[in-house]
Amino acid sequence: MPTPELQMQTYYAARAREYDRVYEKLERQDEIRSLQAWLPQVFRNSRVLEVACGTGFWTQHIAQTAHSIVAVDSAPETIAIAESRVRADKVSFLVGDAYRLPLQSGPFNAAFAGFWLSHVPKKRQREFLQGLSAAVEPGASVVLIDNLYVEGSNLPITERDQDGNTFQTRRLEDGSMHRVLKNFPSETELLELANGIGRQLRHTRFNYFWAFQYVTAES
Repeated sequence: MPTPELQMQTYYAARAREYDRVYEKLERQDEIRSLQAWLPQVFRNSRVLEVACGTGFWTQHIAQTAHSIVAVDSAPETIAIAESRVRADKVSFLVGDAYRLPLQSGPFNAAFAGFWLSHVPKKRQREFLQGLSAAVEPGASVVLIDNLYVEGSNLPITERDQDGNTFQTRRLEDGSMHRVLKNFPSETELLELANGIGRQLRHTRFNYFWAFQYVTAES
């Protein structure tokens, strides 16, 4: 069986054209608008590294106030959409690996990953955060946002593996079915995960989403 990472890359490449429809769910609109207004405040004048930028849905809002953004995603199909919606003078898009971030493209004093950590296998979550810290300056501001599991709003969990990872079965418009890794970490899990990697840890819980902020540890 392909690794969860390869399954995710295949899935999001196939999903590129219908990617943003998840943001159209009616019950989530108030919170999405709040996040869209909040992120430009957080990243004002920052040099931002964005991981798993997808179609640039969140990039376009961060770009309103950021000094610059380097946005990385593994799927050329979603990068192409992102490039069409965000001004190129401020944002550079790179096809790349979230576990091998572009250290040479910095320096960065901020980082953002939207709806990505939930797709990282539990055994690799700390590896990812350590790699993210290595790619930015000490004292950089990091923001992660992702889904809470809400019955009826999220697809049901259809599988759980021996490591505690949870999976959903997703169907695309072309009829293809995909096994998608989708974890829903608790506040306690996030705090433990970032322990020693970041300081000033802050978790904010909404009805459908969460935001987790920290400052990378000084070297």
